[in-house]
Amino acid sequence: MNIQHPIDTAPEHLLIPDAKGYFGAWGGPIDDPRVGALLAEIGAALDVALADPAFQAEMSRLRATYIGRPSPVYHARNLSADCGGAQIWFKREDLNHTGAHKINHCIGEVLLAKRMGKKRVLAETGAGQHGVALATAAALLGIECEIHMGVVDIAKEHPNVSRMKILGCKLVPVARGTGTLKDAVDSAFDSYMQDPENTFFAIGSVTGPAPYPRMVQGFQSVIGTEARRQFTEATGTLPTEVAACVGGGSNAIGLFSGFIDAPEVGLVGIEPSGHGLDTDKHAATLTLGKPGHMHGFRCYMLQDDDGAPLPVHSVASGLDYPGVGPQHCHLKDMGRARYESATDDEAFDAFMILSRREGIIPALESAHAVAYAIRRAPQMRPDQSILVNLSGRGDKDIDFVIRSLGL
Repeated sequence: MNIQHPIDTAPEHLLIPDAKGYFGAWGGPIDDPRVGALLAEIGAALDVALADPAFQAEMSRLRATYIGRPSPVYHARNLSADCGGAQIWFKREDLNHTGAHKINHCIGEVLLAKRMGKKRVLAETGAGQHGVALATAAALLGIECEIHMGVVDIAKEHPNVSRMKILGCKLVPVARGTGTLKDAVDSAFDSYMQDPENTFFAIGSVTGPAPYPRMVQGFQSVIGTEARRQFTEATGTLPTEVAACVGGGSNAIGLFSGFIDAPEVGLVGIEPSGHGLDTDKHAATLTLGKPGHMHGFRCYMLQDDDGAPLPVHSVASGLDYPGVGPQHCHLKDMGRARYESATDDEAFDAFMILSRREGIIPALESAHAVAYAIRRAPQMRPDQSILVNLSGRGDKDIDFVIRSLGL
């Protein structure tokens, strides 16, 4: 049985993997036969769950009564007037319970883990939003939770670290390598291999081997489905562009999924260019990466001459990953989406501008997409629009921003 998500009926089939989990040349199954069999079990269980009206009803109930969906679409009138040109709108995923889009797939993954009889859920986290969301879902649904997080990110994202501890998860600091997201993924996978039969590895983005990219995409597609309906109801038309930050790529693919069949809508992903694309302090994978293989899947990645992932940098912990989801690689190759970047300084500026002009404090990850909108809007006409996925709120970043900017 291979039940597809509703979005998989989209024209061009750009978001539908083949039977092996490839999106064009990207993605695919893991090489390890033992792990491959376990992941195939997850894929089969996912298909059965998605075909079960009871599973869908429980997802709908929790989205409405626990997550707080639908999140609103908001017209940023002050920011639009300041920038001139296109009107800027936000899909307010920052208003979800736990403060970001991550709760959308975490609820789904934990429900699936419980359905499969798993004893614990396990994950990596960068900015901590995935960790908090998974710990929240695990507390709600009564299952053990273990989160691996790089020591660099633990120091930057202290509020989220505290939330995870309060929620009762086991937090594992990761000091290996650069002590950031890529190393947290490696550490979490090592833990998973100690007891894969009783553990559900809840990957936090559209990365990793099949079936994770399509699973997370399916749970996150609610963003695009809602946004398209809401924006059309508010304006009578579709946005000229939709934009979202891209690290692994889950919030962006969630938004893009609602507009993939509307070629008149531009899809724009914004990567972190850190200190600049001409330095080695960035994480602009789609912009400067080459085809490679990491964490069990094929993608564009930043790599050394031997094909090993390079150290990467972003002021936003959730974006400092040397690879990217296979859907984004395919969308780039097919020319359906374009990928730009924003520097650390641009993200800081956007963080402060949005806070002081709209009273919305964004996550530093989301601030990259806000920076793009601020830069792009003046180049467009007043009858055009940019819909930005405000993927998370900035509570977790406040102390770090204050220290960094000397406020």
